Amino acid sequence: MDQEKIGKFIKKIREENNLTQKELADKLGVTFQAVSKWENGKNVPDIGILKHISEEFHINVDDILSGQITNKKKNNRIIEILLLGFIIIVIIIGIIIINNNHSDYEFKTISSKCADFKITGSAAYNKEKATIYISTVEFCGKEDNTIYRKISCNLYETYNNSKTKISSCNEDKNTNLEDFLKKVDMKVDHFSSSCKNLTANTLTLEIEATATDNKKVTYTIPIKLNDTCQ
Repeated sequence: MDQEKIGKFIKKIREENNLTQKELADKLGVTFQAVSKWENGKNVPDIGILKHISEEFHINVDDILSGQITNKKKNNRIIEILLLGFIIIVIIIGIIIINNNHSDYEFKTISSKCADFKITGSAAYNKEKATIYISTVEFCGKEDNTIYRKISCNLYETYNNSKTKISSCNEDKNTNLEDFLKKVDMKVDHFSSSCKNLTANTLTLEIEATATDNKKVTYTIPIKLNDTCQ
């Protein structure tokens, strides 16, 4: 056991915690002369004092007796610091991504221009793209209890006299119009138009129903964007 090395280690602990010899002595319940002897390598604390130092400064007794923090402890501390830094960086990046994904988007509601149908939906857009979501389509026209063997719906975009189908849904089993519409849920990601073009587009939802006697009925529902894009 190297008393001088232990003494230097105790002195280092005291100075790192901004304590005088008397202040350390008061914490440990000894005289400042005892602390002075430890630091000068003339004596070492007894086991009770060593445990007190260990608990007070969160240091292993073995480290005090060896006069240094073991490499394992140093490495663990470095790993803890690096891990904490990594977690903080990930959190910051996550916050930036979330803010970027939400802050540059504007949202507008979309609805139907047709009195026979009520449409609930929204358009999310930024300077580069728009996303369209239709969550509800309700038939509010003349009662239709017909059982159809097939019903399909198609969402069309007309822009610069060019008509393009951008989403669709269908049902190939016997059902009525009301039950079919309850299942309609349409989302168009990465919609080609930005908001400034979205208002110039014509969005149309077409529903085609084929009855059991092969008679067909077609509903054409113009869709409008409520409010004006910024």
